[in-house]
Amino acid sequence: MSTENHLKEVEARLRDFFITVIDSKDLARKIRQVNYVLALSLMRGCETVESEANNIEDNFYWLNKLAEVLDPYLDVE
Repeated sequence: MSTENHLKEVEARLRDFFITVIDSKDLARKIRQVNYVLALSLMRGCETVESEANNIEDNFYWLNKLAEVLDPYLDVE
């Protein structure tokens, strides 16, 4: 039961965050900006980013997926 209560609490917090705290299109734009900076840093050989190069590919993918859920940009027909 505690897991179910925890999931309901997390769901309520997420709903509150996405409905009242931040605009989904604005969040998607910010995610895309962060992905751009990460990709640019990696391409330019930033030492800090290079040490995490293995994780960046996965993180980049999942952040893009989240941005697309919040504000479909790439799926425009």
